[in-house]
Amino acid sequence: MTSFFRSIIAFVVAFVCQVAIFPALLADPFKPNLLLVTVVWVGLTVSSLWGAALVYFIGLMQDTVSGLYLGLNGITYLATFLVLHSIAHRLYADSRYLMTLSVFVATMACGITQLILLALFSSAGGIAVTLLYSLVPQSLINALAASLFFAFLDKPDTEELA
Repeated sequence: MTSFFRSIIAFVVAFVCQVAIFPALLADPFKPNLLLVTVVWVGLTVSSLWGAALVYFIGLMQDTVSGLYLGLNGITYLATFLVLHSIAHRLYADSRYLMTLSVFVATMACGITQLILLALFSSAGGIAVTLLYSLVPQSLINALAASLFFAFLDKPDTEELA
């Protein structure tokens, strides 16, 4: 399967879990952000321009259903993709441990970037405390979800074994 179709399938599964399944089953501080995990995976494994468009679309879709400012996640996911894409050729991007660490760091970076963007362009007061309070627990939950997510993605195909 090509990387394009694998990315689309990963996005659809992550989006359905993020929007429909996790809010019904998990409490608020324990909901992983699988869309961010997908962004990190696309940033480390996909080396083309359509990856940037897909990541921006993922952020816009999350903004559409989350009720926050439209474009906030799109911009932060695109910035995360560009940073990861620029350093992916220097790293062993097939390592699950590196991807899990990248998800932890990307969650922290996205939270700080969103905090800066909200401080610059919004008059919402009190959101900084909420973001800073939940940044480290959300990063840990995302890293745990990423380790499980990447374990399922690394399953070898049966055709490759024969």
